[in-house]
Amino acid sequence: MERKLATIRRIADLSPIEGADKIELATVDGWKVVVAKDVGHKVGDLVVYCEIDSFLPIKDEFEFLRKTSYRKMGDQEGFRLRTIKLRGQVSQGLILPINVLPITQFASGHNLPEGMDVTEMLGITKYEPPIPAELAGKVKGLFPSFLRKTDEERIQNLTSEYEEFKNHKFYVTEKLDGSSATFYFNDGVFGVCSRNLELLETEGNTFWKVARELDLENKMRNFGINISVQGELIGEGIQGNPYKIKGQTVRFFNLFDIDLQEYHSFSMMKITLKGMGLETVPVVDEYFTLPESIEELLGYADDKSVLNPNFDREGVVIRTLDRKVSFKVISNKFLINEK
Repeated sequence: MERKLATIRRIADLSPIEGADKIELATVDGWKVVVAKDVGHKVGDLVVYCEIDSFLPIKDEFEFLRKTSYRKMGDQEGFRLRTIKLRGQVSQGLILPINVLPITQFASGHNLPEGMDVTEMLGITKYEPPIPAELAGKVKGLFPSFLRKTDEERIQNLTSEYEEFKNHKFYVTEKLDGSSATFYFNDGVFGVCSRNLELLETEGNTFWKVARELDLENKMRNFGINISVQGELIGEGIQGNPYKIKGQTVRFFNLFDIDLQEYHSFSMMKITLKGMGLETVPVVDEYFTLPESIEELLGYADDKSVLNPNFDREGVVIRTLDRKVSFKVISNKFLINEK
């Protein structure tokens, strides 16, 4: 499922920011956003909320972002939204009035459903940093339809489900700052994928190089069923190699049964990967209970990496043992320092 970068939301709260007369803090679901007081936002207002990582097009209504957010993504110009701090307050995303929507009948906000995805309507795409040639490779095709992409929802978008989630027991893994990698063996065919594409085997491509070094094709063939394994490609030449790893490798977090179209449980995944001689991403907690609030959970995400204690971890991924519920909690400390 494609990420909903811009949606119709409702302002749940407005609170003052100490020492600031012209700005205040708006709460939209689990997100905190600094807004200008003179706009006249009110609690209960329907607004357009744009998440961090949104890449807004060059349009007059977004020109106020030029000084802080102008970027180029390949040949495309636009405005990238990222986590920032204003007057000591973390601010994530952008709140826009409903009348920014290019459809006149929406101008008054009548009959607009909360949660409506307006990403495409506003010409917004996801910001993707430049990909090194050795990671991009040559494309074989789109990400196969018999697999699932790795893209858990952020906890800030799950406020209405959070109370029910407290009834579950979870395991927690570190979210590594690398490049998503998927490897599959299906009906006798072995394949290698980046986050969005299937890749041809070519000389110098890091995904395929690591697949061969780990002997993944033979290990998956010997498993006896159609499966895929997914993980994070990390090491030299990838995201600045924050873990100080020599060469490249993959740390795995998913084992997927292609025929049944379901993930294996945490215990089965651990046993299977160990038997294949593969390493999982760092496991932070195998029996985790959610704290009282999302704010506390965001604080929990702020910690050092297991792989490199000198590096602030990107965050954590939290899943139930049976894999029925999963979401990610990205560290605000990491996001503020992100380039």
